Amino acid sequence: MKGPRRIVATVDLGRTYHLEGEEVSALRGVNLTVHPGRFIAVVGRSGSGKTTLLNLIAGLDRPTSGQILFEERDLVDMSEAELTELRRHKIGFVFQSFGLLPLLSAYENVELPLRISGVAARERDERAREALAMVGLSHRANHRPYELSGGEQQRVAISRAIVTRPVLLLADEPTGELDSVNARAIFGLFEEMVHTQSISVVAATHDSTLLEMANQVLELRDGTIAEKAEVGLRYRS
Repeated sequence: MKGPRRIVATVDLGRTYHLEGEEVSALRGVNLTVHPGRFIAVVGRSGSGKTTLLNLIAGLDRPTSGQILFEERDLVDMSEAELTELRRHKIGFVFQSFGLLPLLSAYENVELPLRISGVAARERDERAREALAMVGLSHRANHRPYELSGGEQQRVAISRAIVTRPVLLLADEPTGELDSVNARAIFGLFEEMVHTQSISVVAATHDSTLLEMANQVLELRDGTIAEKAEVGLRYRS
């Protein structure tokens, strides 16, 4: 049986917040489709709605209007328990601030989501080491975050996000705290994972120098998609 033709589809997605008695429309009628094995970069100024969009796709926030279909199921109809299971097994997260636990080694940080999900010890070990190898950090497995560079910490965060073997990776300004060399390396890693692991990536970024690595670039402006551009991965034949 073939998998779904699309992983995520938003339909006329809207999100309005009430702030100090006023309505603020963070998203207004956003239509977005994420197919398997795609790398989509979302760009836009601060406040354009990038983080709101990622939070809605992840089921961390609820829309005011419209639909979010994940493998053809509307997230609005899912219970909190179902959304938790979705995030544990189908969606990986990477944030600007890394979010690593300081007292745990790189290996322990990566293994933690599997421990929470009840994966057996031997499989946890195999998958954690595999995920660290994918980001080129096998040799740093026993180091704690403070012993790692910023680029290495973000690689550990990516390793942790993919250890559950998700179909979708959401990255919110993942290179915001990195220099240009490390930023390009991180986006290159996303590009490679899309090509070799068929993971789909949706990354919000303000760095226009990285956009050439994505399949598609979406510009959010005042809560709407202002522009769509097909780019194409370098790996694509």
